Amino acid sequence: MIEGPIGVGKSSLAHKLAASFDSSLLLEKPAENPFLERFYAAPRQYALATQLFFLFQRVGQLQQVAQEDISRPGRVADFMLEKDPLFARINLDEDEFKLYQQVYRNLNIEVPTPDLVIYLQAPTNVLIERIHKRRIKYEFGMDASYLQRLSDVYTDYFHRYQRTPLLIINAAEINPVDNESHYTSLVQHIARIEAGKHYFNPMVEAL
Repeated sequence: MIEGPIGVGKSSLAHKLAASFDSSLLLEKPAENPFLERFYAAPRQYALATQLFFLFQRVGQLQQVAQEDISRPGRVADFMLEKDPLFARINLDEDEFKLYQQVYRNLNIEVPTPDLVIYLQAPTNVLIERIHKRRIKYEFGMDASYLQRLSDVYTDYFHRYQRTPLLIINAAEINPVDNESHYTSLVQHIARIEAGKHYFNPMVEAL
């Protein structure tokens, strides 16, 4: 599974890794959320509806994976369900977040355990540049402070993360999507990971 803040390059990397490892893709579908564009225009008014739609959508996707034949090839996902409470924490007010937590707990979600989680991180200015580059109109006005808060909760979450092997990549300094040398080094590095927390640096890999 690949995680990280908005604009960091999760989906692009997921496509490349799925092709390299002959795996199927499990991708988020933000375009299907009817509240998302309205959320960016009026965050306080549409935060709860946006968040609950994403929660049910992500749970539905993971439930479908759990029901599929385990003999099918591996899968690369550009999200993990644990991201949902992270977004909820910064998007919802106190009462809404309490309601969200009740809904989340009562869903009795069984989440597949990934073999590896890749956390992509980048500074806010890089995220904004990449968001503008993908030219989704309603994202253009995204506030830098919002992206910084999101990056902060991700950093805190993965600082404490121990559930699976974890690979942390500074996506501002390393570009495995467009740089084939970086990407080849990344694939080789992934193949060697068995447990624990790791950091990817292609300059070190080349030594």
